[in-house]
Amino acid sequence: MADQKTANGQKRGIKEIIRKSMVSLKRTPHVIPLVFLVLAFLIYSLNLSSIANTTARINGANMGQCEFVAMLFSILAFVVFIRTFPRRKPANKIMLGLLFFMLALLVFVDIVYLVRIVTAVTRAENPIVIDEQSVYIKVSQAVVTMHIIFVGVTAVLLGLLPFYSKIIRKINTSIEVEGNEDIEAIDISYDED
Repeated sequence: MADQKTANGQKRGIKEIIRKSMVSLKRTPHVIPLVFLVLAFLIYSLNLSSIANTTARINGANMGQCEFVAMLFSILAFVVFIRTFPRRKPANKIMLGLLFFMLALLVFVDIVYLVRIVTAVTRAENPIVIDEQSVYIKVSQAVVTMHIIFVGVTAVLLGLLPFYSKIIRKINTSIEVEGNEDIEAIDISYDED
């Protein structure tokens, strides 16, 4: 009997956590694109050593600048994102435009970086051979590709935010309390005698 009460309590606890999360999400739906922006930053920054080694090995035109700009604007995008969506106020349009510019710039420098890698690996004269010592080139290629994908998903989610925020707000998060269905509605209209 005690085990059943504990199991029911845990189910109610999980349901309550989910309900509170949905209430929070209804108030701040812009957290969804922020999660993808954080993931993009983590993917890039946690593999920065592979990217730096690739830049040093290939030494292509503007690879170092692309790496620097990608890291800088990944960090600055957080600041702009927070300024774009102030607490309990509508989105700042100027900052939103700046955020889209930064995301586009991130995708651009990542594409330039990928083109430099592909060019170095596939060139006719003296191509870079990827072996056990230079496996970091494949890792950095995969990381930069994933970074492009996550930044693109962030941009798409930001663009679709007005649409899916309306859908999220329609989700019923009210609590059903036992015994309330028998209560009649209270008449609060004013009767003039």
